[in-house]
Amino acid sequence: MAVSNIEEPPLSNATAIDRRAIPLHAVESSWNAADGHVVRRIDWPGAAEEGSVGSPRGSILFMPGRGDTYEKYLESLEEWHRAGWRVTASDWRGQAGSGRLGKDAFTGHIDDFTTWVDDLAHIWQQWVAEVPGPHILAGHSMGGHLIMRALVDQRLSPDAVFLSAPMLGMSGPPLPLPFLHGVAKFMNVVGDPTRQAWKWSEKPGELPADRADLLTHDKDRYDDELWWRDARPELVMGPASWRWVERAYASWSRLEEAGAMEAVKVPVLIVSTSSDKLVSHDANVKAAQRLPHGQLLAFGDEAHHEILREVDAVRGQMMREIAAFLETAAPKAVPA
Repeated sequence: MAVSNIEEPPLSNATAIDRRAIPLHAVESSWNAADGHVVRRIDWPGAAEEGSVGSPRGSILFMPGRGDTYEKYLESLEEWHRAGWRVTASDWRGQAGSGRLGKDAFTGHIDDFTTWVDDLAHIWQQWVAEVPGPHILAGHSMGGHLIMRALVDQRLSPDAVFLSAPMLGMSGPPLPLPFLHGVAKFMNVVGDPTRQAWKWSEKPGELPADRADLLTHDKDRYDDELWWRDARPELVMGPASWRWVERAYASWSRLEEAGAMEAVKVPVLIVSTSSDKLVSHDANVKAAQRLPHGQLLAFGDEAHHEILREVDAVRGQMMREIAAFLETAAPKAVPA
């Protein structure tokens, strides 16, 4: 995708966004998965529903990444709300404020990625019945992977999708996927599958000193996450389990199947950066090419993994490109 020359439109409310506070008009609540597991969510009504002229622009459901929290994306969620969108974000079960699935309070564990796909399909079905269209699905990193899995498995059908640094492949040694998957399977056999697959620090849940260099060039936005971890200790999560790793490779293999992405008819914008050290930029580029209606916005050294939390120049371009993509892929519904 070429660099857009679209000017960023003025927000309907010009007040600065406090990234360290839940907006007064946003409502935190929860929803129940099909098996009863309680999962957090947060909802913005959409500026048009707060007295602005005109009908809502549509609705966006945003799903964060592995070990992630919606608190980190308050700035973007609020901006979409101010642009007239009805906005919802949710945890994944077993992350942030929605419990843990392993044997301790810090390890990210899952029995199978299909559990998360089932959860996504469940909340999607309820959500689209409650909010105005067009209905947009968005995700970051692992959230992007799970959205793509749900599309490939034909579990839902949004009007459009945009993905930030999606985990459509993982960064790591340039070895064949079947070999990597085999190693992960072996590690599940020789030890407890719930044990951590890598180590961050000597203190459980403590962040490594060089982590910021993997995520964003913006120190203030990175520090927002540290603030929320202190303010809400239940959000703290460390490395993933070996079971998570093995199931991630299995799910990646599903996406690699011939014809899998080629059958997805939904317009999808993939935003990726070649400097990403956590997910595979090459896999994201190939995915955009495989998708019948795929588009790619590619960054370089100016962007790390968390592009939605990058410096203003990078983040601003991403937000403008998302807005332009949605204007074409999911125009505002015309009232009957």
